[in-house]
Amino acid sequence: QAQLVEAGGGLVQPGGSLRLSCAVSGSILGINNRAWYRQAPGKERELVARISNTGSTTYADSVKGRFTISRDSAKRTVYLQMNSLKPEDTGVYYCYMQSGFGDTYWGQGTQVTVSS
Repeated sequence: QAQLVEAGGGLVQPGGSLRLSCAVSGSILGINNRAWYRQAPGKERELVARISNTGSTTYADSVKGRFTISRDSAKRTVYLQMNSLKPEDTGVYYCYMQSGFGDTYWGQGTQVTVSS
């Protein structure tokens, strides 16, 4: 069964940068939706960014201009470049993909902590 393997989280000071990656292990046919979500302590999981097969992107208002989602189809990997990080960006970040058959996949989550 396919899995999503995330990497790149950690502790960073306010104003710093991190790059998250999410790679497909196994096979997912016809991926048509890739996204990053996050969940802060005591809050619901929220959409951070999404990228379609055409490259069209969508961002949460709170991260526009600071975060960039991208994909490398050949490597079956999606990235989230996070710049100008703020303490309120702290949380567990989850990768999400959906196949053309409607199957959904979630990564295991990677912790991002923004603190001085």
